[in-house]
Amino acid sequence: MMSTMDTDENLLTIGQVAVRLGLTTSTLRYWEERGVLQPTARQSGRRLYGPEQLRRVALIQIWQETGMMSLAEIATVLAGRTETGHWRDTVRRRMAAMDEQIDRLTQAKAYLAHYLGCPRDHPADDCPVVSEEADARIRAV
Repeated sequence: MMSTMDTDENLLTIGQVAVRLGLTTSTLRYWEERGVLQPTARQSGRRLYGPEQLRRVALIQIWQETGMMSLAEIATVLAGRTETGHWRDTVRRRMAAMDEQIDRLTQAKAYLAHYLGCPRDHPADDCPVVSEEADARIRAV
């Protein structure tokens, strides 16, 4: 499993990887259980990680933080094209979900901006626009 790039001198223990990337060792072990990360080698039962695995850990973090991807989605992307699917389909679905979330957040921001701009002291009780939106929702149900 060790590549020519991975020599004993550039292998890191699970603890070193965790500290370096701000994770817990239990997170790394969980990722291994889920199949998204494998150690480069084991020495006396200790997990050792090379530069390729370190890069994979960083990518998993980036995808979780910025792409809001689940570990299952990340596993699919890391697996690439398989008999049961393609990573691009997973990314497309994630992007569609993000577009929906952006739409909801845009609506929420406009609503809050109206609240801030409303001259009433108690918009929830006194603003005709807010009252009309609430009444419209009641009628729609």
